[in-house]
Amino acid sequence: MDSKKQAPAKYYVGIDVGSASVRAALVDEFGTVMAHADQPIQIWEPQPDHYEQSSADIWAACCSVTKKVVSGVDASQIRGVGFDATCSLVVVDKQFQPLAVNCEGQSYRNVIMWMDHRAVSQVERINATQHRVLSYVGGVMSVEMQPPKLLWIKENLQESCWEKAGYFFDLPDFLSWKATGVTARSLCTVVCKWMYTSDGGWDDSFWKMIGLEDLVKDKYEKIGNHVLSPGESVGKGLTPEAAKDLGLPEGIAVAASLIDAHAGGLGVIGADVKGHNLPCENQPITSRVAVICGTSSCHMGVSETPIFVPGVWGPYFSAMVPGLWLNEGGQSATGQLIDHVVRGHVAFPELQSKAAASAHSIYTYLNSHLDLIKKSLPVGFLTVDLHVWPDFHGNRSPLTDLTLKGMVVGLTLSRGLDELALIYLATIQAIALGTRHILETMQAAGHHINTLFLCGGLSKNPLFVQMHADITGKPVVLSKEVESVLVGAAILGACASGDFTSIQEAMAKMGKIGRVVQPNREHKRFYDKKYEVFLKLVEHQREYRSIMNSF
Repeated sequence: MDSKKQAPAKYYVGIDVGSASVRAALVDEFGTVMAHADQPIQIWEPQPDHYEQSSADIWAACCSVTKKVVSGVDASQIRGVGFDATCSLVVVDKQFQPLAVNCEGQSYRNVIMWMDHRAVSQVERINATQHRVLSYVGGVMSVEMQPPKLLWIKENLQESCWEKAGYFFDLPDFLSWKATGVTARSLCTVVCKWMYTSDGGWDDSFWKMIGLEDLVKDKYEKIGNHVLSPGESVGKGLTPEAAKDLGLPEGIAVAASLIDAHAGGLGVIGADVKGHNLPCENQPITSRVAVICGTSSCHMGVSETPIFVPGVWGPYFSAMVPGLWLNEGGQSATGQLIDHVVRGHVAFPELQSKAAASAHSIYTYLNSHLDLIKKSLPVGFLTVDLHVWPDFHGNRSPLTDLTLKGMVVGLTLSRGLDELALIYLATIQAIALGTRHILETMQAAGHHINTLFLCGGLSKNPLFVQMHADITGKPVVLSKEVESVLVGAAILGACASGDFTSIQEAMAKMGKIGRVVQPNREHKRFYDKKYEVFLKLVEHQREYRSIMNSF
């Protein structure tokens, strides 16, 4: 845990549940992170594409990190608590006890993670219905959303789970229930992952058409029939039991939660940019896109009117910023992909050893090594003959094809650290090229985007940031606080406390710009050519698959 001096009058606690860890921060009314702590959580992978977690393990970690960040703080100064989490599916029985989401019957493993792809058959059948609600997810539902997972449970765990289930929660909503005892759902989760429409609510015909009519019969009690806007106060605040667990006084305001990426968007997209010579200055917030980049990446753009973007989720009304429509692009594996490529390389032990000897992280060392081998070339030009298609875990946006695979073109027999550094660079470039693909699709549909706001773990990597600026041709804004997701969660708590009149007011006051990274315009032609190759890669993959499918 690290702390900063200064003791302002009002504090808020932001709690963020990521894929592999839980983090908490104590944040003041100006958006400064005063204390921060994190703790790993367990992931089970019982078989390929099945990823599970434990809600008890997650809650225990939430309690542990929260106690650390509020230690020694006058409790009367802590005004509100906000949660965000991955959009994983939590299953409990009618007494709120965990139910196994696996064939092994391990009830403590009661969470199907967001990145779980077990429901491929189910999502294909749902998409084949072409139901009108699918227009709100770019025309094609992702296997990472909740309806296909629910259908998988019904078809594969009918007796052991489906019939015993009392409640199906999105993880952010499970946390607000755990804190308050209220089963209300956030508009963010149900609109973005459950096909609740902000203008019409639940659509009975959709659930009946896909074979989940059971959920309609009890007036949607199992998946939520009380919906709150993000940042709205839930119930009467912390229950006595939750307050004791978290080390906070009972009754403190608890906010309706957000999905983690949306909290990141909230933490950065509304920041005051005056004086930074950015194209979005004096422009509406609709000229900005927040890119939240961690294990996966999400691209959040808002608009005043609904924009339907093929292959991009949304438009969702008020799902992140109240009063605005949200479109959400995404890449299913980014940080996870970089780790996979680097750690799987034969030269990784050498990298590990040299990085440790220099007291640097492996990625800082790789960035330095690229500077050594570039000679007179710009670093990015080292991959003129090396190209990566990054969809090792399928394509979320804008192609919405989870069957796509990763590709690497330009390999040699070399096995050393130079080659590891090059494939690392090519992978980062491929992720940035994927971002460009998403942005161009959004712009073709009607968005007007001129500035990127990056946050999340990968935004701490200067090479990752510069490649996104150079390849998209847009300036990248980094937050003063690197933990923007936690600031976003704290903004929710601040709104629930009543200290701010609106989310927008809190965003402007608590979101702060740190650094601006400009694109190198001299490199534009090179990256335009890389982008041409990038698009050719997927064409070729589809061609050779077509050939093999005719066998």
